[in-house]
Amino acid sequence: MDSVTQAVLGAGIQGVLLGRFQGRRALIYGAALATVPDLDVLMRYPDPVSLMTYHRGFSHSVFVLTGLALLLTWLIRKYWPQAPYGGRRLFLTLWLVLVTHPVLDAFTVYGTQLFWPLTTIPESWSAIFIIDPVYTVPLLAGVLFAIVVGMTDRARRLLAAALVFSTAYLGFGLASRMVAEDRVHDAMRKQGIAVTELRAVSMPFNTLVWRVIAKTADGNYYESVSSLFDSGPPEWLRQPLNLDLGRALAEVPLHERLRWFTDDWLRYDAIGDALVVSDLRMGMAGHYSFRFKMAERAADGSWKPVTPSVWPSERGGWPELKLVLARILHAEPPLPLAEWSVLSTQ
Repeated sequence: MDSVTQAVLGAGIQGVLLGRFQGRRALIYGAALATVPDLDVLMRYPDPVSLMTYHRGFSHSVFVLTGLALLLTWLIRKYWPQAPYGGRRLFLTLWLVLVTHPVLDAFTVYGTQLFWPLTTIPESWSAIFIIDPVYTVPLLAGVLFAIVVGMTDRARRLLAAALVFSTAYLGFGLASRMVAEDRVHDAMRKQGIAVTELRAVSMPFNTLVWRVIAKTADGNYYESVSSLFDSGPPEWLRQPLNLDLGRALAEVPLHERLRWFTDDWLRYDAIGDALVVSDLRMGMAGHYSFRFKMAERAADGSWKPVTPSVWPSERGGWPELKLVLARILHAEPPLPLAEWSVLSTQ
């Protein structure tokens, strides 16, 4: 999630648990501590694939953050033994502020290595977009109210209510995702489309309209869109994965790491003399957020792996976003998936 959301979440948690003792300082401490896991962005990597796949790594591990919470609790109790709250309350507060950061990140689609150093596929629960005002605004309002009036009983109750609401909203997002997946899977089954893998991804700024991607055994995938308010079948577009191109990158370590990180939701395109790999999980048809040039065509026509570089991608702007938001309530006209998909080959 974005830094503002992580900061107000941490501020809210510490305000509820320690605001009675620390006053407004609890909000500052919580907001600052909640941003600690993202300090890994200060690290430098030699290529964009490494940058993508090592972000949300060790600094987002529940094991590392639990150890950090224990260390901070010990230090605070050692150098401020007169604190008016016990070690258990302090540890619980610090632990929740730290651990809820990567847990919230795991509710997005990016991929969070919650259990580093275990090499399990990064957690990607895809219940919420990386920026969602319905989640963030209540927390922000509660924090601002507490800043203005102080950490009164009323302020702490408001913060607690905002935390309960935001947590319930994550549950709503998960339920909405499952509904979208079931709808698309059922519609494809009725059309005789045998799906091998399927997952829904929230569209920008909401949990009501979903992009559903589905793989088939013939090496293709479908881009589909489904809203909770749809009364008819979802629209979809069949697209090639071009897996034959991917064979040129077999055993290339960074390619294998990208496959692991994305759970193999990758598409390959030959664009001029470049072999471009796109992460299908983020963005939408023709507007994929992460694309990498990973090979070049040699003189003999074969593909030669190269150090990955970012491939320019059309991210979309207000015209596309306006269509997506309108799609929440209106299935007609459908999103121009075929028109957008052309951008994938450019």
